[in-house]
Amino acid sequence: MPSDSKPVAFQRVLIKLSGESLMGEQEYGTDPDRVAAVAAAIRGVHELGVQVAIVVGAGNIYRGMAGAAAGMDRATADYMGMLATVLNALPLQDALEKLGIQTRVQSALDITEVAEPYIRRRAERHLEKHRVVIFAAGTGNPFFTTDTAAALRAAEVHCDAILMAKNGVEGVYTADPRTDPDARLIDEITHMAAIEQRLRVMDSTALTLCMENRLPIHVFNMDDERNIVRIVSGERIGTLVRTPA
Repeated sequence: MPSDSKPVAFQRVLIKLSGESLMGEQEYGTDPDRVAAVAAAIRGVHELGVQVAIVVGAGNIYRGMAGAAAGMDRATADYMGMLATVLNALPLQDALEKLGIQTRVQSALDITEVAEPYIRRRAERHLEKHRVVIFAAGTGNPFFTTDTAAALRAAEVHCDAILMAKNGVEGVYTADPRTDPDARLIDEITHMAAIEQRLRVMDSTALTLCMENRLPIHVFNMDDERNIVRIVSGERIGTLVRTPA
């Protein structure tokens, strides 16, 4: 049951997980231990009474852009990427339910045998009943990333914030910290500044959608699973991207 013993900063959040966050030390695919650790972190948020939606990527299985670069038709490659997100959503759902958390997968593509179709009002009802909802198959359209899907779904179901989980970095930097030793962590930045500076927060379509809907984005390091609970408890972790009122 949700607990009200600890104050929280949000009532409803969308967590954007990369496919790589489920990969662990493997070269590709999902690592059961890593999936279980991510599920446990999400349980920590859920137990605070926060309503949780999730969008998961598919970089651990397939990237549509990579397929297109290899000569495949871009739309075909993107549909393959959408299907790969379903392959990530199902083990995450299984891991959450093993922890006693009711979870629903809603797919933007019609795969009725394994997932509900995405219906906004149904998704909101699940969240109100404190079920975790995993949005799979992106937006259901090619040429849009799972970042854009996260921004779209968060706006549609009226989330208070997007929690953008990154791997191996603490937030948004002025440059790539893996190649530039002078790169520094940015504590806070506006959506527009992130777009203008071409910072690697989300793609520009997703950032614009968040800006227009005044959706704050908390970018943090998922390597420390406790960071999710810290953010929903009001701590400033990583980088905050927002447009002041």
